[in-house]
Amino acid sequence: MNELGYSRREVLRSSVGLAGLTLPTFFQARAQGAVAAKAKACIVVYSWGGMSHYESFDPKPDAPSEIRGEFGSIPTATPGVRFCEYIPMMAKHQDKLAIIRSVHHRDGGHGSALYYNLTGHPKAAGKALDRKNWPCLASTMSYFRNPPVGVPRAIRLPHSMYDNGTLIPGQFGGWLGGQYDPVLLPTPAGVPFGGTSRVSGREMKLQPIVKRTRMRQRQVLLKTLEKETGGQAAYDQLDRFRKMAADMLLDSALAEAYDLEGEDPRVRQMYSNHMGGQGMLLARRLVEAGVPVVQVCAGAGDLAGGSGDNWDTHRDHFPKMKKRLLPVFDRTASALLTDLEQRGMLDETLVVFLTEFGRTPKVNGNGGRDHHPGVYSVAMAGGGVRGGVVYGSSDSKGISPGSDGCTPEDVHATVYKAMGIDPKAQLHDVEGRPYQICEGKALGVF
Repeated sequence: MNELGYSRREVLRSSVGLAGLTLPTFFQARAQGAVAAKAKACIVVYSWGGMSHYESFDPKPDAPSEIRGEFGSIPTATPGVRFCEYIPMMAKHQDKLAIIRSVHHRDGGHGSALYYNLTGHPKAAGKALDRKNWPCLASTMSYFRNPPVGVPRAIRLPHSMYDNGTLIPGQFGGWLGGQYDPVLLPTPAGVPFGGTSRVSGREMKLQPIVKRTRMRQRQVLLKTLEKETGGQAAYDQLDRFRKMAADMLLDSALAEAYDLEGEDPRVRQMYSNHMGGQGMLLARRLVEAGVPVVQVCAGAGDLAGGSGDNWDTHRDHFPKMKKRLLPVFDRTASALLTDLEQRGMLDETLVVFLTEFGRTPKVNGNGGRDHHPGVYSVAMAGGGVRGGVVYGSSDSKGISPGSDGCTPEDVHATVYKAMGIDPKAQLHDVEGRPYQICEGKALGVF
């Protein structure tokens, strides 16, 4: 081990092109990225579609009826802080939560707002896999973590996010390179927002006819016969993912974590039997198995073949929120916090609740709320974040920030600080160009 705490093997591996870094820049990036923190892992819970701040963490009981909507508000575990009446379980967890009520930006499109919230930078450079795009939050955090053999640096589940059929930028490793793309653990059907979504361990198990020794013999034979094609970089990337897949099957705790049939039935029931719940449970199990960063889409699809309901409630906003979206989110998010706390994992696991924007103050003619980036709420828990905190506020009608306005950049800086990463750290792209990972300032939630 050297003075920075890295083994000779790690140093040598890093000097041959890890994210385009040379040996000196590797030490510089890791050294400047190291700050004091409690969080060792992070679970990013993303409410795809734009969760309404009114009907979640920032109700407006004193606003005119056409703004406050049909729902009431309830007290939380923190005196003076109120949540929507349909997230009562999360209200009991407010003593663990830091609610940020003053996030805002100017981008009202799903794809571009998702990119902003997941990368901390506005405006994608190109399509989803364009290596000029900024890396997502999960990819950047994962750079500073070294998981066990066979365990990916970052995982996202249970599906990719699409906007009108187009895969959205901001979910990948961007200029860090393909080796930092979070590994997708999809629904077995392999389709976004549809098909069966049951998560089982079958996908991570060898077929009965294939023994471990035979699998290893196949690997040796392949290495002997295979010739490099498509250039060294393309070969290295293919080889890396193939080795990771083999390690997952043969040597990793990941396969066991992925098999939810092995979980205590009482715990599975606590999360509930739908896409949102089983995704949250899987996120906890993956972190427990050593995955440093897991991003989970907080959908409400049915495991029997639901649609993966999202939060884009342009129509029938209140029935959808009351009957489906809020009850599922409330149960699954509170189950995650309860489970982490009971296992003694919450202090070292940062949980971040993100979305792309809030919803409009006024209800439209279809009974829905439209996109509203003018102000919205996000939340954090665990990993050294102080519970019972409300940072900033929206104005009396929930239209714009009322105090301590902040941006996605500031949210990212806060996450990095919790994870022990200097927001001003510089990383290099695959061609050696330097980038400061974040332009924001950490918020006062510690």
